[in-house]
Amino acid sequence: MKHTIAAVMGASLLALAACSQPPATPDAIEANPSNRTEQALAESLAEAIRFETIAELGNPDASRAEFDAFRDWLAVSFPLVHAQMNPQDILHGSLWYTLEGTNPALDPVVILAHQDVVPVEPGTEGQWDHPPFAGTIADGYVWGRGALDMKGFLVMALTAMETLLEEGFTPERTIHIGLGHDEEVAGTGAAAMAARLEQEGRRAWFVLDEGGTSIDTFPMTGGPVGLIGVGEKGSLTVEIIARARGGHSSTPPAETAIGLMSRAVNAIVDTPFEHAIEHPIPDMMRALAPEMEGMTGFVMARPGPFAPVLRGQLMADDATRATIGTTIAPTIVSGGTVANVLPQEARAIINLRLHPRDTTDSALAHMREAVSHLDGVTIEPVSGFNAPQISPTSGRAWEIIAGAAVTSLPDGAPVVPNLLTAATDSRAFRDVADNIYRYAPMRMEMDDLARIHGDNERIRTDALPGMVSFFRTVIHEAGMEG
Repeated sequence: MKHTIAAVMGASLLALAACSQPPATPDAIEANPSNRTEQALAESLAEAIRFETIAELGNPDASRAEFDAFRDWLAVSFPLVHAQMNPQDILHGSLWYTLEGTNPALDPVVILAHQDVVPVEPGTEGQWDHPPFAGTIADGYVWGRGALDMKGFLVMALTAMETLLEEGFTPERTIHIGLGHDEEVAGTGAAAMAARLEQEGRRAWFVLDEGGTSIDTFPMTGGPVGLIGVGEKGSLTVEIIARARGGHSSTPPAETAIGLMSRAVNAIVDTPFEHAIEHPIPDMMRALAPEMEGMTGFVMARPGPFAPVLRGQLMADDATRATIGTTIAPTIVSGGTVANVLPQEARAIINLRLHPRDTTDSALAHMREAVSHLDGVTIEPVSGFNAPQISPTSGRAWEIIAGAAVTSLPDGAPVVPNLLTAATDSRAFRDVADNIYRYAPMRMEMDDLARIHGDNERIRTDALPGMVSFFRTVIHEAGMEG
């Protein structure tokens, strides 16, 4: 059971499935205009990849020429989007597009993407089958940094909007598209976009961002599955400072600063946060039980009575354990500079990824209580943010996004909610959005996940028309939803 439940769910980022597959959205529009062929879409994405839009933390002018050139390319490539959606520059980098709806009483929809990509680690360029910023089209893929994360999403979403505007699309509901410039390092662009919405006194009906995707061969079922992110984790980084007497190493005190720091780190790690199976995980287990054989299927169909067994299996795997509770990861230690001198201070950095049930304040209090018996130890927050609320898997907003996902997958493929262990720009909208979802129907295999931020990032060319179709359906249905 360990292999089929814990290991498989860990590999899949723990799909949190709803009780039933959502209904497909009606085919209200042509799926993908004939003038946007697979080859044309691939060539457009390849061009976007060739701009080395790499953001740097604390350096807003990093790659400025590349970002400016990319903006010029966007204006040329999507002329109606730029003519009719009045892109506003935010923080000299992020772009905020607005297509005003005819009914100002309706809350707007926000679609987020980010322009920036992570750098290629120096010295690894030779490990790529094609140069990372060449935008090569080969073997049925578009290759290059950003193909998956997330210029593929960005280009296909703008293509969808461009084609709708070509057809005279006039929504009742206002549609915003926000293109952040620093998601990979800080997310200040997204925060500024959310602040603008708040300043206007508006709330988003829903926000759609990256995060979930479609897996063609899902380990738990052996077939295609669409994973829609309904939540993501928060984060808290703290510094542990331990102080003790310094002096010569030949006469150390009973408790040195380094020893005290080590005890503090161990006390925190040995006082874990609550890990529990909560909604909607039980629904996921019941929904997938018919696909599981033997005792595994029997147990999965009964998550209530077998909760202790299931929790034990999830706790046995690093990835699945991370999805049901807050994680504690000591990442940096420092103290001392000379072999025979006792340091008066030793420090450690611990990074926590917060489950939605925990907050930065409650997590800090939890750790301080864990070291309260150690004199000379303090814990100070460095940075952090709370997890957004988990969005519902019912209601019209969910039906539009999940229904569009259903239509972009093979017949009968399930679409299920997913809890991200990472963070996205969408978290900035936690206070100005009723629903936040994270999904891009990119048609990936499980081993493609390692290509994100890794070597040989690529996206299937035959997935691109389906992505345009997905965004066309979402934008059209949301825009006409009165």
